[in-house]
Amino acid sequence: MITSSFVTADVLIAYGAYFVGTASPGPSNLAIMSLAMSAGRRAALTFALGVVSGSFFWALLASLGLSAVLASYSECLVAIKIAGGLYLLWLGFKSARSAFSASALPANATRRNEPPQRLYLRGLLLHLTNPKAILVWLSIVSLAVSPAGGTSHTLPVVLGCMCIGVSVFSSYAVLFSTASARRIYLAIRRWLDGSLAIMFGIAGLKMLTSKS
Repeated sequence: MITSSFVTADVLIAYGAYFVGTASPGPSNLAIMSLAMSAGRRAALTFALGVVSGSFFWALLASLGLSAVLASYSECLVAIKIAGGLYLLWLGFKSARSAFSASALPANATRRNEPPQRLYLRGLLLHLTNPKAILVWLSIVSLAVSPAGGTSHTLPVVLGCMCIGVSVFSSYAVLFSTASARRIYLAIRRWLDGSLAIMFGIAGLKMLTSKS
């Protein structure tokens, strides 16, 4: 075990698990990537800030133990799953429509007059309507809290994972907002939007039909 009073082996494992889960391709990462290539770095970073805020909300619930209470009320989780599934299907429909459109403006692009507040809310809504985020954070926090240490490691886990999340999501926004990324986007726009439509659609249907 690591002998630090805060950074134990369990905490490091939680960091690693969260990094893998956050960096792996998913609806949030793909949305940030598409937005960065089509609308630029600032828009993507604003959207990413909303995603991070949603993640912090679920982290706060998990660290306070409220997510376990929420999980005990199946009606609440069912409502969140339905809302999240429908929202993902809506994103899939927009991406599919963009894939068949002749316009170079993608489904997730921001219009010139779209305020940053709306971009932020879009990112926030995407993560708040994902019930799996509750269970992921509950697992991460539980992984780092040993019977001997109690909840003393909860704060460093949450803060460390939030730093990881900010780094990962902002890196997606910065990396895919470069000129070379935009050129690639223009070349593969329809394939990318089609892939987004499929992924959002599968995620939405799976969320709506999942029994867990």
